[in-house]
Amino acid sequence: MGEVTDRIVFVFTLTLAAVYFYATAQIHTYEFGDPLGPKTFPRLLGIGLLVTAAMLFVEMWRARKAQSGKEPQNPGSDRRHFFVVGAVVIWTAVYFALFTTTGYMLGTAVYLVALMWYFNAGKPVANVATAVLYSVISYLAFTKALGVALPRGFLPF
Repeated sequence: MGEVTDRIVFVFTLTLAAVYFYATAQIHTYEFGDPLGPKTFPRLLGIGLLVTAAMLFVEMWRARKAQSGKEPQNPGSDRRHFFVVGAVVIWTAVYFALFTTTGYMLGTAVYLVALMWYFNAGKPVANVATAVLYSVISYLAFTKALGVALPRGFLPF
């Protein structure tokens, strides 16, 4: 990924984490009930966003350090990366919009297969198997182990 695209993703991730933490702070908590409260899991996701941003920052720093002695890249070469980032954002918006209609398992599997088709090209069996297994295992983990209700969509299970 290009340097400019990395910076955009880094800033977007930090902004998303800030908005997410703000939204998490707005969740009302009660004095009784679960000692962890409803804010725990969202806060863990926010921390995950910050860790991801930190990892990207370290990667950008290392790449910049490695490039310090080399000839600078042509900024026009990053245009393709803007298209890819834009396409992923649009595909993610479609996934969110159709999430309740398609259901978690089907929607997530289709979403992941499409992304993996591009980012892991040439391995269709591995891509489909990974997307389906991830969708099924995470669905079972959320619904059975954690008791979280996820949309079923039009699938009977």
